[in-house]
Amino acid sequence: MAAENNILIIINTGPEKQYNHFAAYTLAWVSRRYYKVKNVTIMYGPYGMELAKKGVLSTFTMSDEVKKLTASQFEGLKAEKLPDNLEQLARFEKDKMGISIVSCGTFHVLDGFAKEISDKTNIEDFVEPIDLHESCRLMLEADKIIYY
Repeated sequence: MAAENNILIIINTGPEKQYNHFAAYTLAWVSRRYYKVKNVTIMYGPYGMELAKKGVLSTFTMSDEVKKLTASQFEGLKAEKLPDNLEQLARFEKDKMGISIVSCGTFHVLDGFAKEISDKTNIEDFVEPIDLHESCRLMLEADKIIYY
């Protein structure tokens, strides 16, 4: 099965849907690691952008049971090597795997936790705020869009 070259994963659910966030980051990792997808981007949409705020992803912890279950599905993956929370996983994916993580800064401003679109004061340093033009470009240029 040939993999796409450009996958966009849109997360448009809040913290009440934790499995969506685990699934999105897992899909991003598997796409890059096992299917060698060239460009993988995770984008927080208008209802998911709350997760871009500093400290929120670190509250999504990965228990030992979750790590064991996840590792058991991939040959050579060790549970003890998995991160303790989604913030650590996001940092790994961005820094080590080249996965882009973005959030539409327009909604940061509308929600009141940013003064302008490029304001990174209250969001995680690994999340890049983008404008509506860039959000639209990502969607139009994607070979495949996965929506959580």
